[in-house]
Amino acid sequence: MYLKNCWYVACTPDEFAEKPLGRKICGENIVFYRGKGGEVAAVEDYCPHRGAPFSLGYIEDGLLVCGYHGLKMDSDGKPAAMPGQRTDRFPCIRSYPVVERYGFVWVWTGKADQADASSIPVLKWADSPDWGYGGGLYHIQCDYRLMIDNLMDLTHETYVHSTSIGQKEIDEAPVSTVVDGETVITSRHMDNVTAPPFWQMALRANDLADDVAVDRWQICRFTPPSHVLIEVGVAHAGRGGMNAAPQYRANSIVVDFITPETETSMWYFWGMARQFKPADVELTDSIREGQGRIFAEDLDMLECQQRNLLQYPERRLMKLNIDAGGVQSRRILDRLIKAENTIT
Repeated sequence: MYLKNCWYVACTPDEFAEKPLGRKICGENIVFYRGKGGEVAAVEDYCPHRGAPFSLGYIEDGLLVCGYHGLKMDSDGKPAAMPGQRTDRFPCIRSYPVVERYGFVWVWTGKADQADASSIPVLKWADSPDWGYGGGLYHIQCDYRLMIDNLMDLTHETYVHSTSIGQKEIDEAPVSTVVDGETVITSRHMDNVTAPPFWQMALRANDLADDVAVDRWQICRFTPPSHVLIEVGVAHAGRGGMNAAPQYRANSIVVDFITPETETSMWYFWGMARQFKPADVELTDSIREGQGRIFAEDLDMLECQQRNLLQYPERRLMKLNIDAGGVQSRRILDRLIKAENTIT
């Protein structure tokens, strides 16, 4: 149950800097590499000669070379050469629309003639020197929609992340969910609270006092097919909250690009774009390390949740007011998937 006529984050360029990268996305085995002119390319990870994966091969003069018998493939999926053989009658393989942008490689797994690079989300923070970014990748054995549920309901922070970003006020503060077209926005504001450990660190890193009351905010935005960007931050209490002047706040955007692998597994590209001390490399590394530990806690919970759901498929799950963000996100996905699969 996933959309195909859309852009997913497939990988980061460093993942295929030395050799081709094989990755399953939306149930399809794809190999990523740099073709002629250094442009990123993506084709089926399947050699038409004997079915070997091209990802076990190498690149030569911009051509993808099978590591089994040496068949060379061009980025359009057409065989280009093979030792001692003519390839003009060899079958072609599928190529995929692919774009390198914002430090990510985006792939379109649906109908190629519908791919439009202008529909890739605009990430203003990725092109601005006023923002610093650090992130990573987790391979998680769960339905990608469980991660969307997780990110659109941050109440779990109180329990799953109690030593880093969780606090009891998350439970107590009212939550608001609205739907704007195909975007779901869930918001929570906590005024005059104590900053949890992670945000105390962020205040210190921004040369702000960390032992005073703060106003905290969390604004989660889901957009199809599975992107969740979360505006988060703290500001010294009474200074305007998320609208406080920079000298009173520490804020960032939690970046979540969720890419289905199969029905019960996913690739999770996580990161944080921050608007304080963007050029501080040591701070970026420190935040990445801390955020990685936080998301590892989500990984354990989600994989155990998936195993339970597979064991008890007949059990219906409850829907509470805190689940509204995930419920509305799933409704949008269900509608779009049904429309995509409807034969006209």
